[in-house]
Amino acid sequence: MKRLFAKILLFFLTSALIISCNAVKRLDADENLLVENEILVDGESLNDPRVYGQLYQEPNTRFLGMPLQLYFYNLARPNIDSILSTKYLENEQKKKFLIGLLSKKQFERYLHSRVEFNEWIKSTGEAPVIVKKEEAKKSVNRLNSWYWNNGWFNVETDYEIIPLEEKEKRAKVQYRIKPHTPYVVDSINTEISSSALDSLYKLNKSGSRLKSGVQYNTKDFNEERDRLTQLFRNNGVYNFDQEYISFDADTVDTNYKVNTNLIIKNRRNNIGDSISRIPFKIHEITKVNIFTDYAYSNRNAPLVDSANHKGYTLYGFDKMRYKPEAISDAIFIKPGSIYSDIDRTRTYNRLNSLRIFKYPNIQYTPDPRDSTGTDLVTNIFLSPLPKYSLGFDFDISQSNIQEFGIGFGGSLLIRNIFRGAENFEISGRGSVGSSTDAAANSDDNRFFDISEIGADMKLSFPRIFLPFNTERFIPKYMSPFTTISLGVSTQNNIGLDKQNFSGIINYRWTPSKQLSNRLDLLNIQYVRNLNIGNYFNVYRNSYEELNEIVQSENVITNPEFINENEELIIPEGADKFINGVNSGDGSTNGLTEIQEQNIINIRERKNRLTENNLIFATNYTYLWNTKQNLYDREFSRFRFKIETSGNFLSAITKIANLSRNENGNYELMGVAYSQYAKTELDFIKHWDLGRNNILAARAFGGIAIPYGNANSIPFTRSFFAGGPNDNRAWQAYDLGPGSSGGRNEFNEANMKLAFNLEYRYNLVGALNSAFFIDVGNIWNVADIVVDEASTFESFSDLRDIAVGSGFGLRYDFNFFVLRFDIGFKTYNPANQLGERWFKEYNFNHAVYNVGINYPF
Repeated sequence: MKRLFAKILLFFLTSALIISCNAVKRLDADENLLVENEILVDGESLNDPRVYGQLYQEPNTRFLGMPLQLYFYNLARPNIDSILSTKYLENEQKKKFLIGLLSKKQFERYLHSRVEFNEWIKSTGEAPVIVKKEEAKKSVNRLNSWYWNNGWFNVETDYEIIPLEEKEKRAKVQYRIKPHTPYVVDSINTEISSSALDSLYKLNKSGSRLKSGVQYNTKDFNEERDRLTQLFRNNGVYNFDQEYISFDADTVDTNYKVNTNLIIKNRRNNIGDSISRIPFKIHEITKVNIFTDYAYSNRNAPLVDSANHKGYTLYGFDKMRYKPEAISDAIFIKPGSIYSDIDRTRTYNRLNSLRIFKYPNIQYTPDPRDSTGTDLVTNIFLSPLPKYSLGFDFDISQSNIQEFGIGFGGSLLIRNIFRGAENFEISGRGSVGSSTDAAANSDDNRFFDISEIGADMKLSFPRIFLPFNTERFIPKYMSPFTTISLGVSTQNNIGLDKQNFSGIINYRWTPSKQLSNRLDLLNIQYVRNLNIGNYFNVYRNSYEELNEIVQSENVITNPEFINENEELIIPEGADKFINGVNSGDGSTNGLTEIQEQNIINIRERKNRLTENNLIFATNYTYLWNTKQNLYDREFSRFRFKIETSGNFLSAITKIANLSRNENGNYELMGVAYSQYAKTELDFIKHWDLGRNNILAARAFGGIAIPYGNANSIPFTRSFFAGGPNDNRAWQAYDLGPGSSGGRNEFNEANMKLAFNLEYRYNLVGALNSAFFIDVGNIWNVADIVVDEASTFESFSDLRDIAVGSGFGLRYDFNFFVLRFDIGFKTYNPANQLGERWFKEYNFNHAVYNVGINYPF
């Protein structure tokens, strides 16, 4: 039935495509479809996208050589109103029949829906680009402007519309350009009326964007205007504006050289109907007033409280709610300093980051005590947010562990809890679900058999909270914050069941819009497994592998380990079987060397995944991101993270001369603490190719090496491969390690390489598509795993890097993107050498991924 439906759907889609495939069906007899733009410079073809970007008309978007969006547009009827009128409104017999069948109101709705659907097709598709002389002339003007702005002042441009004889109603436009000799910047002189501005210019002349001997470019002059504006406004010139800067360029009889004159006039001063000019001056901030609880309703009310701190004057319409130093530390505008745009911007940013005020308002007024008109008074109006805020959330989910789940949570935010702009937040969360896992208790018929509950507390300080001053290397303009958080959660009836306790002391600061830093001085996590006996119910692959060994003809084992189905009893039988092999007590005999090694591997994995973890880590993250908002198409992002764990505890245990356990590890509170070093490198780059085409790339590398008190990495700190945001030809945790073939339910390792390349393009309207190639794998390095197929021992093991490729659809809802990707196993390292390329490249072995937003 599904195949029949797919065939019917494919038939209708193919028919619709064939019907609309005449790209010129909507064109009049005297119209031509634009199929190509060609630019010739001095008779030679040009391929510079910057120049082609000046053209007003571009051919319709093509995919695999076909204008699919134009075909879709042609499905719409150009005269839908007249068609519906003739077919339904003017045909009284049909109209009467439909009204009797539907009712008059439903009949009108039907006609309206036909019109709306027709308009949707038009808006989603792409109208034919018809060659027009007016548009070609506009393109010529823009080409002339582009070449002029880049130094070719004598450029000549023409165009010709060339009909294509081999194709009806189609034409290309050929643009012919003769740039001639470009002009070069020669002398640069200045006419600056204000002595204050002239002095600032001379002191900072080395940073000028204008250089003698460089080909003229209007962009350089615009950048110099921006530079000077920022220079003056950040050095005390409060009332300066770009409009006061102009350039006079002399090109008459200069032998293709531009003699430039920079002109900065005095400030205009309007008094009545007369206009005069006043020299610009350096303005100084003489006083900073901060109104800590301003509201429009109390603008005329008397001030009842005030305080002074480091030259700042703070006022309150009610009793002051804040410590003076907490507010003044967020203000970068200092009494006695000169005016600066940077100080104002930093003050806005810092006050907003505190999350205790609404939009701050900063105003500058002349100081009435100053007769020279150079002193300014700064008034900062702050409107507090409510001290208490409540938040609630609710969600419904589905995963490979649960077929239905309900999550809920709530939070309470207390602002300015200690009057020092500190924020305290306490939150709780919980969920219940219905399990699909084999680990679910078959004797329990409850629908909701999975549950999780947790709570978190977080206290945030607007400063680096350390016993020494950090202002020298982390100044306050970097918006430093300290966060102390505690968390606890418990899971029941899911896997091994866990209790999780965490505590973090975190510092973060942002030196610029692009750069941010995060340091977790302490990142403590304690994971306690509550239901270790359920291990073989969760990790069924390991259990089934043990049963295959037990049922082998060569193996003789204690019958007490086996149930009536000739399978190991969970958990006693499986545990005793493994322990018997390890101890050599004679309960199991006849094992081959390979079978014995497999059992050892299963035992080591079980011990690692069921052991309680105590992680006492410190980590640092460096993030450089040039993306400024959600809609940026071209940006780069680099993240570096390094983490170490267990070093502090190792020093304590050695100083205290504590004894080791039977495995040779130190324990704290009965748990062997983890000790390792881990680092990650992540780089993302997006290139905007124009017309909604984007090339996106990502490279990731990570490694975690255990040492000292540990011979493996905790599961929560390991790497995994596969899934909708990684290698999409494999499901999450299915890929690797190495060429082992993903034997376990959750495959992880302590080294990872991943590379992704994705070409994104628009199909129709908000529907986009992409082709992608995903490369990568995980391996074990210098840890407890000895399986040759899973470990990375030399560069020859790079042949085990998996390659996935595929395509996907993405629908853009503006505030998020719904993504559907299909990944195909292009190179599968789990297969034998020589059998890895394209052996499973079909829909039967494809992996279907659904995700929110782009993978990188």
